[in-house]
Amino acid sequence: MSFLQQTDSEVFSIIENELKRQSEHLEMIASENFTSPAVMEAMGSVFTNKYAEGYPYKRYYG
Repeated sequence: MSFLQQTDSEVFSIIENELKRQSEHLEMIASENFTSPAVMEAMGSVFTNKYAEGYPYKRYYG
């Protein structure tokens, strides 16, 4: 059982249903691409906790 499933089973179910919908239907909207599992894994990593505005060595904060 995943952390999300334990914490919020309703949101977990919604995500599961959306994954099924995307896998079983053709999306004709060009801007809605199917993200690779590697990208989804990276977006769910600890880097989600980081925020960076601007460019390296030229940030707007300390």
